Amino acid sequence: MAIGVVFEFPGVTQAKYEEAIDQFMGHGRQFSKLADWPVKGALMHLAGPMQGGWRVVDVWESEDAFRRFGEVLMPALGKLGFPMTEPKIFPVFKFVKD
Repeated sequence: MAIGVVFEFPGVTQAKYEEAIDQFMGHGRQFSKLADWPVKGALMHLAGPMQGGWRVVDVWESEDAFRRFGEVLMPALGKLGFPMTEPKIFPVFKFVKD
């Protein structure tokens, strides 16, 4: 079952998000499509500012795929000093693409 995931990072800026993507992707690699993502299973990714920080919203094909992603992502975020906030996870009832 697909899941939606919302991360809210207080105090994080666009520059810090871009630094995290660079760290996560491997320095110099571009992230322009989900096939570039080093962990398979992401169906959708978006990110943007929120009041006082940065928000990331993903849809994953399964909780297992999201867990594998977290094993790669969380160490990278920790190195960059991101606040360790718990993501909000919910089952996806409907996902329309195209």
